[in-house]
Amino acid sequence: MSATNQPSWQRGRVVSIDPAADAIARIVLALDTPVRAEPGSHVDVRLDTGEVRSYSVVSAGADGRTVTLGVHLSPTSRGGSRFMHALRPGDELDVTAPLQNFPLRIGAPRYILLAGGIGITAISAMGTALKGVGADYRLVYVARTRSATAFLSELAGLHGDRLELHIDDEGTGLDVGTLVGGVDAHTELYMCGPIRLMDAVRRAWVDRELPLPNLRYETFGNSGWFDAEEFVVKVPDLGVETTVGTDESLLDALERAGVDMMFDCRKGECGLCQVGIAAVDGTVDHRDVFYSEEQKTAATKLCACVSRVVRRPGAPAVPGTVTLAVH
Repeated sequence: MSATNQPSWQRGRVVSIDPAADAIARIVLALDTPVRAEPGSHVDVRLDTGEVRSYSVVSAGADGRTVTLGVHLSPTSRGGSRFMHALRPGDELDVTAPLQNFPLRIGAPRYILLAGGIGITAISAMGTALKGVGADYRLVYVARTRSATAFLSELAGLHGDRLELHIDDEGTGLDVGTLVGGVDAHTELYMCGPIRLMDAVRRAWVDRELPLPNLRYETFGNSGWFDAEEFVVKVPDLGVETTVGTDESLLDALERAGVDMMFDCRKGECGLCQVGIAAVDGTVDHRDVFYSEEQKTAATKLCACVSRVVRRPGAPAVPGTVTLAVH
């Protein structure tokens, strides 16, 4: 079964769970039905709470019976990473066949694969595929510490000098300007990582007027410019006021309050769940990748699935507040 964007659920069994790096688990799942996991695909997993989380497929077994995931234990986990790290061999859970929202196009003259932190889980299989077809590619892996670089020995063994490692605390952090400055109009860049890194790449890409279709990305929405804080959301036209906890999104809180919301990706990529801002007391922490810098500065809209509000610097320890406009 090939990766699609339509979920097909089956049972999975944990074959093994081992450390892949600091706070990152390598989890191998055996599946009831053989699958084909295309580069950039992910699986959805149903938690014990009934909620669903998505995890990139790092690799799949040759017979399609197993998939390997890499899961970071987030300090602000809303339940997903804690659940996954608590799994043990033999445990069973509901899992989809691979789903595809981040496809790799084979046939470009040159490629850059950029992974920041746990974003390597979405990029790893792309590197394997490009190596297999003899493509011209670079795999750029950015991390804060060497101990946080997951799957490093396997990547080094497979890619050799095509792997470029940038470690912040070793003084070899990535210079985004230099990276994008060396790109030509025929290079495709695929990236997955923290919003800050990807936003910097996107802005440099636009400044150089490189073809936008050649910049492709997948996000994870739990990284922003500020640490998550509790904040208050008000929707006067609907008579709604509720608090958004540090372990939930604005979208979650609005749904909990009975507001009928439109959404799709829940990762800050599609823009379907954007809402208008009537007023804000604090700073909007935009964590999406579809708004332009001018739109973010104007702060007239935000992405409900990932963006947050933090209190103003130096303000008393009271939650920030955002008032939404309903049209």
